Amino acid sequence: MSHATNLRCRECSHDYDLAPIYTCEWCFGPLEVVYDYEAIAASISAEKIAQGPESIWRYSDLLPSDVDAAVDLGAGWTPLVRADRLAAELGLGEVWIKNDTLNPTNSFKDRVVAVALSKALEFGFKTAACASTGNLANSVAAHAAHAGLKSYVFVPANLEAGKIVTTAVYGGNVVAVNGNYDDVNRLCAELAGTYPWAFVNVNVRPFYAEGSKTLAYEVAEQLGWQTPDHVVVPMASGSLLTKVDKGFRELHKVGLLADEPNVRVSGAQALGCSPIARAWLDGADTIKPVKPDTIAKSLAIGNPADGYFALDVVRNSGGGMAAVTDDEVVEAIQLLARTEGIFAETAGGVTIATLKRLAEQGVVRRDERVVAYITGHGLKTLDAVVPVAGPTGTIAPNIEAFHAAFDIEEQ
Repeated sequence: MSHATNLRCRECSHDYDLAPIYTCEWCFGPLEVVYDYEAIAASISAEKIAQGPESIWRYSDLLPSDVDAAVDLGAGWTPLVRADRLAAELGLGEVWIKNDTLNPTNSFKDRVVAVALSKALEFGFKTAACASTGNLANSVAAHAAHAGLKSYVFVPANLEAGKIVTTAVYGGNVVAVNGNYDDVNRLCAELAGTYPWAFVNVNVRPFYAEGSKTLAYEVAEQLGWQTPDHVVVPMASGSLLTKVDKGFRELHKVGLLADEPNVRVSGAQALGCSPIARAWLDGADTIKPVKPDTIAKSLAIGNPADGYFALDVVRNSGGGMAAVTDDEVVEAIQLLARTEGIFAETAGGVTIATLKRLAEQGVVRRDERVVAYITGHGLKTLDAVVPVAGPTGTIAPNIEAFHAAFDIEEQ
């Protein structure tokens, strides 16, 4: 059984029962899951985790859903890849890539959806729903199909065609909305009050967000129960960044890390939708909503719900932020693919471009062990690289044509 005890407001600390609610009735702050860490410490161990499934459910003691009723497509336990060629190009020492492109629907969203829909089933919901920039839609549709739930996913009408197809194929309802993600999210907030559905990033959001912590757990375990010195995390709402930070700290609370973690956390955004990074770069305490205009559509949230919490984490940990151009994003996708053989979607390009920028600025240092989180596969955003990724040459079907086109030195 889960060791989750209640929900608590992140602003005023008012407590609530575990239920499909997400805002505080006293101050309208966001709610977060609270755990009995003493009970977890008594139950968990590195040996027990190692004997568990090769998925996020190996950390079930630290999650809010009952593992016996889990909706499980095998999310998690993705590779942590040492990236020496990338590190050399960036002038860094030890760089690792957390490659979440290999999840069931090829993005980290499978982690959060598995937890959210497992909890939704516990609450008795029959329909799953979400507002999405694409990856979440893919994952909700897939996990709902696996669990036998109906699904309604709401996306901006101008979403990449590939993400529409890879959502619709699962047979649920895909609703294209004429507007950006923030318009879609507002609609879903209204619908959540109208229909008895589990909106994973609205009324089930406190539980959904907890799935992101597994990205910290896995990195620590894959490094031999050690933490990196620095992580670079893409930001949309800012939730992923805050949960990665929370995950490292929880491992110390329950005794899996001997020393309190001191992980510097840096955030990555695209310049065309960078409200959190802009506040950071301006030294401001106010995050101003923006209208998204970037190829990194999976990060295109103009009014980030967890932006202030993300700012606090970066400030308190000594990290940094950058807002990178679309051209830098495409170049970074190519850089990661060329050096490490990992094809990232545009959000991954934002992460690598930010890593490059922060390395040039000295924010990420050569003496640090750095982990960059790649959260989605490049096949999801082919349009971004079509102009720069094509045949090296087009020739007639004979060896003379090949020799004419390519000056091959003796091998």
